[in-house]
Amino acid sequence: MAQKIIEKILTGLSDRNIRFDDLRRVLARLGFDERIKGDHHIFTREGVMEILNIQPLKDGKAKPYQVKQVRNVILGYQLHKEV
Repeated sequence: MAQKIIEKILTGLSDRNIRFDDLRRVLARLGFDERIKGDHHIFTREGVMEILNIQPLKDGKAKPYQVKQVRNVILGYQLHKEV
């Protein structure tokens, strides 16, 4: 399941259709630690300089610009090769 979501994120063709919970699962699978403050889910990982701060939309989907940020981190650090 996570592999399909990662592929969907990496294509960049459906940033508006990524479910927030799926994005959280992918980040957890890639070894990110999650901290929650209100509706902000903050993800960090040793060796990754960026801090990913994501929030859900009212419809349960992830914000498209945040999906893009996650994609840039995955590609920039070659994390997709670890799954």
